[in-house]
Amino acid sequence: METKISVIGQYHGQPVLEAQLENSQGVRVNIMSFGGIVRDWQVPTESGLRRVVLGFSNYEAYLNDTAHIGAIVGRVANRISGARFSIASQTYTLQPNVGTDLLHGGTLGLGRRNWRMELDNRNGILLIYRSPAGEMGFPGTVEIVARYSLSEFKLRLEITATVSETTPLNLVQHQYFNLMGSGTVLDHIVQIKGDKYTPLNEKLLPTGDIISVADTRFDFRQGRNLRDSQGEPAPYDVNFCLSVENQKSEAVAKVTAPDQSLTLKLWTNQPGLQLYTSEHLNSTDVGLSGERYTKYAGFCLEDQMFPDALTHSHFPSILVAPESPYKHWCEIEIK
Repeated sequence: METKISVIGQYHGQPVLEAQLENSQGVRVNIMSFGGIVRDWQVPTESGLRRVVLGFSNYEAYLNDTAHIGAIVGRVANRISGARFSIASQTYTLQPNVGTDLLHGGTLGLGRRNWRMELDNRNGILLIYRSPAGEMGFPGTVEIVARYSLSEFKLRLEITATVSETTPLNLVQHQYFNLMGSGTVLDHIVQIKGDKYTPLNEKLLPTGDIISVADTRFDFRQGRNLRDSQGEPAPYDVNFCLSVENQKSEAVAKVTAPDQSLTLKLWTNQPGLQLYTSEHLNSTDVGLSGERYTKYAGFCLEDQMFPDALTHSHFPSILVAPESPYKHWCEIEIK
């Protein structure tokens, strides 16, 4: 079916566009040029179309959103400790936005920029953004192209980027999912193919350790809900080291709705996956279904490089050079 693009607002004098992807299976996905945000995603169920992501009913709500709902975040997603890093002998100082640290690229990271949107010939769209050298303190000019395409029940995101000089990049889709469409996600069954994880300190920064999930509450290899042994909410905001990399044939994560009506599967070429259960979510704006989002209203599965990799040299490197373009893809199927 034909992709539709419409103007839904203005940002600094430029039009904010929204594309609606729709196919013969009845799946509908709405994506905005602002932040590359997936604003809505509806899939057919026996009881009709169901929204499976959190999103706001009007564009202006995203200008006040601090939870990065639905956005493509970066240049460097997750945290950079001390909001500073070095490349060779050059140190770069950034503007912290969480205490003394940097989170998701800063206050005006990629999720707060208006991207150029174009139709793509694969029932999808292109989102294009040029991040000039020095933007949010990062070196080098970065030319980014993100392609969203819809095929049957899968939404595929491909991100490529070229850089003018060596610079860190770690771009992440930050959708909040709820396969029931409302209520909490605590009784969703989550399975993650990660044998190890990167534990955090009190500032939610990786300690640098990479340890086994065995005999811990982080063992999702066989599938479990998001409650503790007493049935109370068990918050998560942690990076898993994936056991399966670069294998399109095998999903690295699977989440099943409590009533088994829908299942989400995620494939990626990234080595890490952040599970966040929205413990700190507390929106004041109204969502698409008329509710305000509070803690545990959604879960995020952020396929990524490891957090704070610039501090820990034994983590996979996030430095991208002119001769080696950034390439990142993920597919998410919900049916």
